[in-house]
Amino acid sequence: MTGTHGQHDRGHGARDVRTRVTVFVALGANLVIATAKTFAGLYAGSPALLSEAAHSVADSLNEVFLLIAVRRSKRPADERHPFGYGQERYFWALLAAVGIFVMGGCFSVYQGVQALRTDQQESLRGYLAGLAVLGVALLADGASLVRAWYQARRHGEGATDPALRTVIAEDATAVIGVLLAAAGIALHLATGQVAWEAAASMAIGLLLVCVACRLAREARDRLIGEAVDTELRDRIGDFLSAQDEIDKVAALLTMRLGLDSVLVAARIDLTPGIDSEEVELVCLRLKRRIADKWPQAQHVFLDITEAPGPGEGPPSPTDPAPRMSRHGT
Repeated sequence: MTGTHGQHDRGHGARDVRTRVTVFVALGANLVIATAKTFAGLYAGSPALLSEAAHSVADSLNEVFLLIAVRRSKRPADERHPFGYGQERYFWALLAAVGIFVMGGCFSVYQGVQALRTDQQESLRGYLAGLAVLGVALLADGASLVRAWYQARRHGEGATDPALRTVIAEDATAVIGVLLAAAGIALHLATGQVAWEAAASMAIGLLLVCVACRLAREARDRLIGEAVDTELRDRIGDFLSAQDEIDKVAALLTMRLGLDSVLVAARIDLTPGIDSEEVELVCLRLKRRIADKWPQAQHVFLDITEAPGPGEGPPSPTDPAPRMSRHGT
């Protein structure tokens, strides 16, 4: 069991290192891009560029949140948090979603409305500077997206790691936002109508709001206690049902406590004839078997009820409660 858990811990340690590298790549790209977009947007007076600058600033702040999440979620369990700190990953992902919504989405919509009210015209140099910055941003955001997407596909971590999912969502949105901003500037240049840039800015804002809402919903589901996927739950239930010592699995509850930690709580009826003195040993064996088969099941609680033996009827309401035994890691 020790070897299995050691391999489990090493595998997730390597995953965290990969995630940190991916987040650092995204952070570096966004800091450079945010600076360039801000200066170019102020120089050109472009609402689309300023919206993209706000988008990149929000993404940079979110990457800081994600780095904090990866570090703090690995803290060991203590008396105050006996199940560990794995859910911190989802809390900081929720803050990142709020940052995207407020700093990116709302500011972009505001910039679009302001552009329509002022109808400010840009110089030709402003157009060219804006398009050049967007070209650099497209390359940087694209490279960061490729890095994050490769990690998700190569190691199969995109569905479980909220930090990685947030980076992928941010980078994909950034690439789409750059294309929208470039289209708005180009149409403004061709027609002389600032409404095109305003529309691009508001479209970027609405896109960010949608992405933020989806990320926030996913983080909320994990924070309020989400069960493991149905396939894993069914496999654990089938495993328990197949044990010789178990007559019936009356209830099986699961909850994710983090990327590497799952809580399993089951109420099981033992087969008839098991001596009450053996209940503790049976419970320990079952817990070890579950931990060996699924190392992520770090907290296993079994509510053991002795089934009636041959010739024994069901207990009456006046009988003492059946012997229960709860075991956890």
